[in-house]
Amino acid sequence: RSYHDGRPRGPLWRGKKLIGKEALFVVQGLKRFKDDEEKMDTFVNTHVLRLLKLDMVAVLVELERQEEVDLAIKVFRIIRKQDWYAPDVYLYKDLIVSLARRRKMDKVMELWGDMKKEDLFPDSQTYTEVIRGFLLHGSPADAMNVYEDMKRSPELPEQLPFRVLLKGLLPHPLLRNRVKQDFEEIFPDQRVYDPPEEIFGLR
Repeated sequence: RSYHDGRPRGPLWRGKKLIGKEALFVVQGLKRFKDDEEKMDTFVNTHVLRLLKLDMVAVLVELERQEEVDLAIKVFRIIRKQDWYAPDVYLYKDLIVSLARRRKMDKVMELWGDMKKEDLFPDSQTYTEVIRGFLLHGSPADAMNVYEDMKRSPELPEQLPFRVLLKGLLPHPLLRNRVKQDFEEIFPDQRVYDPPEEIFGLR
């Protein structure tokens, strides 16, 4: 089974940080009509769908920068329907990280499912932010599901998502011990700090 490695594809990403007048006009229009579904649909058909590839990606990036994550999701779904779209983990990454930091975990998992259908695996930063998001959301079981997904990644994970999980699972010693054992097997030269037992509620 082959996987996309997630490396940026030149034609899609070249100059994505720049935003032209037309793309900026579209960003402003999307924000103006976000509470009016009828006007939004008309604006999408008359302006968004006519954008060139790089302009459409620039709109997505700018909406993420402005923390308009719901609009960013809308534009991303439009991008995925374009003939020029190719599965790219970096397009998912920025949006998933933005959603996770705002604890919009239901939408994170929708995108997560779409990403897996395209045979894409996130990088360590994405895993870290999603794991942290679920822990802050009070959902350690969901954080562990993402962790198990990370372990199946074709690339060796980095230490940071492990350490975030080890810290966040302090109230759940059995789950934490599983993660600790994995960590020590993968990173045998690294140490895990174990706080006093009373923190775990064992005394």
